[in-house]
Amino acid sequence: MSVLSDIAELVQKGKAQEVSDLVSQALDEGVGAQQILDDGLLKGMGELGVRFKNNEVFVPEVLIAARALNKGTETLKAKLVDLDVKPVGKVVLATVAGDLHDIGKNLVKLMLEGAGFEVIDLGTDVAADKIVAAVNEYNPDVVALSALLTTTMAAQGDAIKALEAAGVRDKVKVIVGGAPITEAFAKEIGADGYSEDASGAAETAKSFVK
Repeated sequence: MSVLSDIAELVQKGKAQEVSDLVSQALDEGVGAQQILDDGLLKGMGELGVRFKNNEVFVPEVLIAARALNKGTETLKAKLVDLDVKPVGKVVLATVAGDLHDIGKNLVKLMLEGAGFEVIDLGTDVAADKIVAAVNEYNPDVVALSALLTTTMAAQGDAIKALEAAGVRDKVKVIVGGAPITEAFAKEIGADGYSEDASGAAETAKSFVK
C-alpha cells in the first residue's frame, strides 16, 4: 500500500509534519492503526536502523527520524489506545554505576522504541540495587545495560550478580553493550546477549521476546 511505504520513507527522511499528515490520511482511508504502526512507522525506523548499522546514515539522521516517528505515533495514539495495542515487550535500560555517558544509551532507547518496545529508561550512573528494584517494579522482558568506560565495565557484572542475589535473574534476559564491551566479556559476566550498536541491541531484544 503506497501510503504506508510513503510513511516509512518520510520517517527515514525525518519529515515529522508530513508523517503526521500521512498517518491521518491513512486513518481516513480506513487503514488500520496497527498496520500503520507496523508497516509504516516502525518499518521506516527499522530500515533506518539497518542503514545506521551499515554506516550509511549517522546519529543526527537517526535523531531526526525518531522525532518524525514520535510525531506519527502521537497522531496514532488515540486509535492505538482504542485498540488496546500492546508493545512487543518491555525493556529496563540503564547506563551502569559510575558511568555518566548517555548518547549510546539514548540511541538504544530510540531503536528499541522504534522496534515497538516500551522502554523504562533509568538514566546514567545507575546502581545495581536500582536495576533490581526496576525489575521488581516493572517486570520487564529484557534489561539492557550500557558501559562506555573500561573502569565501569565491571558494574555490568555487578548488576547481573545483584539480579541473581535478588532471585530475579531468571525472569529477564540481560543485554550488555558499550564501546569497551566484547562478546567474550558479555559471556564472562553471564549476560544473555551482546550488541556492538544500537540497532543490533533492538534486534537482540526482539529475538528474546519472539
